[in-house]
Amino acid sequence: MKIDEIKDMILEDQKKVKDLNSLNDLKVKYLGKKGLISELNQEIRNIPNEEKKDFGKKVNELKNIFNDFYESKKNELETINLNEKLKSEAIDISLPAYNIKVGAPNILEKLIEEVESVCMSMGYDVVDGPEIEEDKYNFEMLNIPKGHPARDAQDTFYLEGEEILLRSQTSPVQVRTMLKGKGKVPIRMICPGKTYRRDDDDATHSHQFMQIEGLLVDKDISLSDLKGTLDIICKKLFGDEVETRFRPSYYQFTEPSVEGDITCFHCHGKGCNICKNTGWITVVGAGVVHPNVLRMSGYDPEEWSGFAFGFGAERLAMLKYGIDDLRVFYNTDLRETRVFDRWEAR
Repeated sequence: MKIDEIKDMILEDQKKVKDLNSLNDLKVKYLGKKGLISELNQEIRNIPNEEKKDFGKKVNELKNIFNDFYESKKNELETINLNEKLKSEAIDISLPAYNIKVGAPNILEKLIEEVESVCMSMGYDVVDGPEIEEDKYNFEMLNIPKGHPARDAQDTFYLEGEEILLRSQTSPVQVRTMLKGKGKVPIRMICPGKTYRRDDDDATHSHQFMQIEGLLVDKDISLSDLKGTLDIICKKLFGDEVETRFRPSYYQFTEPSVEGDITCFHCHGKGCNICKNTGWITVVGAGVVHPNVLRMSGYDPEEWSGFAFGFGAERLAMLKYGIDDLRVFYNTDLRETRVFDRWEAR
């Protein structure tokens, strides 16, 4: 087919283009692998040498004619399509917005992050440990030998005989950290995490719960250091006006042991149903690390001392945010959990 004939065909076919699909079909017809203009390029080897230059020039002109038309028509059709799309997808800003359900940080996670933040500001490290634990770390090295009645009180989940269990407290992480210190370096750490005990699932109890335990081991550490530390944490969580106090208690791994109370943030010490008319709310168990625990972990109690404390994360969150059922922390229904993002402290 001669060049002039193909040129006439191009001009005629241009009139038939109505959309991008027909335009692309036209490109295949002329510039595809077996297109009419592509075939002309293949024929150039059969043209006498003295005519090749003129023939090649005409083929290029033909190709340019088609390309110019193609680009121009393509831009025109794309503009038309865009305008039609904008017109059909126009937004009426006077209509009510869609109510898109979204999640929010869990209130329990938020509380733990608050405690981590204030502890890290005092130089504490956040340390993690295994939830499947050995009896040695969960009990024996915490001054709770086999046969001790405290083991029964914790209602432990045993997995293999009496040696492997689900940790009933995060204190094993403290033991493992002290063992790494080899009795030579100070320790300042907290270990938030899941713990497990046999219990009924109801509004105030669960077989799984979160603890936030802290440990400081150094030289010349006293109960007053513990009091100051807990005072800072409680003020951060419940407000600067909160006061703290200690009451004697008993734990196997601390001596002396105390329970820490704060003045009721609802009645400010006057007495109400939240504090059971005492004016005080218990929030933490703590004490000076028992010499036996230090000794078993490689620290000489004649040279080193320390304190430990433990919060129940659910209890702190329930008190701070006025939650009366801890099962709400584990709900996945967005209709209920979406309130977490705007939940404010009492």
